[in-house]
Amino acid sequence: MKWDRLFEASSRYSMLIDHYIMDFMSITPDRLSGASLHLIKAGGKRLRPLITLLTARMLGGLEAEARAVPLAASIETAHTFSLIHDDIMDRDEVRRGVPTTHVVYGDDWAILAGDTLHAAAFKMIADSREWGMSPEQAYRAFKVLSEAAIQISRGQAYDMLFEETWDVDVADYLNMVRLKTGALIEAAARIGAVAAGAGSEIEKMVGEVGMNAGIAFQIRDDILGVIGDPKVTGKPVYNDLRRGKKTLLVIYAVKKAGRREVVDLIGPKASEDDLKRAASIIVDSGALDYAESKARFYVGRARDILSRVPAVDAESKELLNLLLDYIVEREK
Repeated sequence: MKWDRLFEASSRYSMLIDHYIMDFMSITPDRLSGASLHLIKAGGKRLRPLITLLTARMLGGLEAEARAVPLAASIETAHTFSLIHDDIMDRDEVRRGVPTTHVVYGDDWAILAGDTLHAAAFKMIADSREWGMSPEQAYRAFKVLSEAAIQISRGQAYDMLFEETWDVDVADYLNMVRLKTGALIEAAARIGAVAAGAGSEIEKMVGEVGMNAGIAFQIRDDILGVIGDPKVTGKPVYNDLRRGKKTLLVIYAVKKAGRREVVDLIGPKASEDDLKRAASIIVDSGALDYAESKARFYVGRARDILSRVPAVDAESKELLNLLLDYIVEREK
């Protein structure tokens, strides 16, 4: 199977990262620990820590990979924090095939779990000193994740503001996605370079790989939000349409089919039949093909930059290239 090597590496790294996070978050009271680990235990792709560890190994070999373990865990922990708070804001009820944290534990405990995970992510970076990171490397990783956390919040703010208006174009969407999704994947690659002791130029290059991959990843997510199988994606279909989100597909369909054709069919008051009709208009407008071409464009850009990054470990670089393919072809 095409993805066997990638999935084998992902499974190996996931067990390592999950074990680290589970051990780190063994805290009291039990309800706080349970709420904090709820989505971690539900599974997930572990895409971001995979990027961190593969980048570290590509640039610095096995020693760099080992140093990067707490950094990769911090990236996944920060990602989980953002998901918990996003689900509260969006009132989403299902993620990764299970009820969301706020549905199981209530809003108050979910907010507290997110806050705890946010703090834990930075504590993991501080603890990376015990895994061989120098003070300078730990400081650099701390700064990279701090910057990404601010960008994620900015991206979420734009996403929420876009729900209130139709004055949103492709450039607005891409800027929002660059912040909300791309920033953390960029950070995942950059702190892998930090763990390897790579210079600032290489760190910048792999960060650009991550940023472009992140934009493509979100576009693919938008596509799956319209045509994905909920049994595979683990999320209800038409969620974005129900929220009235201005995805790349919606923006394109409005331009091609007309605003009124789409506006009246999406949003919180839309019926299931309305949402199905909106999805049909989106497909008929050519928005899927347009979005797929955009996703492949950004993956192509990421691949071009990656080809110029020197590698100590060639296999890790091959796996990163395979991961770029997976981002635009995945079904969940």
